[in-house]
Amino acid sequence: MNRKRFVGALLVAAIAAVASWTIVDAQGFKTKQPTPADWSGLAKLPDFTGVWEAVTVGRGGGAGRAGGPPRGPQLTPAYAVKKRALEGRRAEDAETANCLPPGMPGIMGQPYPYEFMLTPGKVTIVGEAYMQVRHIYTDGRPMPTDPDPTFNGTSIGRWEGETLVVETTAFSDSTNMDRNTPHSDKMKIVERFRLAEPDRMTVETTVTDPEALTAPWTTTRTLARHRDWTTREYICEENNRNYVDAQGKAGINLKDSPAEKKEQE
Repeated sequence: MNRKRFVGALLVAAIAAVASWTIVDAQGFKTKQPTPADWSGLAKLPDFTGVWEAVTVGRGGGAGRAGGPPRGPQLTPAYAVKKRALEGRRAEDAETANCLPPGMPGIMGQPYPYEFMLTPGKVTIVGEAYMQVRHIYTDGRPMPTDPDPTFNGTSIGRWEGETLVVETTAFSDSTNMDRNTPHSDKMKIVERFRLAEPDRMTVETTVTDPEALTAPWTTTRTLARHRDWTTREYICEENNRNYVDAQGKAGINLKDSPAEKKEQE
């Protein structure tokens, strides 16, 4: 075999090895083609399909406990210092100015609609805010051993009777668990979705983080279904007047804005 063919053979072998590793390690689960029985089985699950909107919204995406305001995350001393540092430089404003989505759990606490879609082995949530899509796998796959950190994390779900229980891990360090509240790489979020009424859904969200939190942080939110709604396009950069300066401070450019034009008239 000449050198050119030898190098080509090595390249093909390397690509095959990487592809094989990707299938086994990154996916860690071989999906199967849905059968007619799988599709008909969806009728036995709670009817989550449709467009939903928050009824009550509390701090950090929760309605809080009855009789008082929602309780925020209880931070360890080290993460309380980090929170104060973020508050000092208003990091969340810079993220908004750059049109970055909040990630989990904040993306589920937006005052915008969500569309739920159920298919065999998966629940898909399309949030109008930032046009974010969450894939919750309910096909029995395990949590990947080394998932890539992302804004919304990796979500694995299971059905416990009428409740969809979702565990999510592996979050980008560009996200916060709450406003100006960072998390460690050990943060885990467990959500419980359940129909309280035919067109009412409760979402209980519990955040645990052994490095950042002294105790689990739980919030509850209620969603109402609007059967005649559809989600709309959300383009953050369109007509965006926010900016971030060289020091990382966020600002807003009101030049030629509708408000300014009205004042000039």
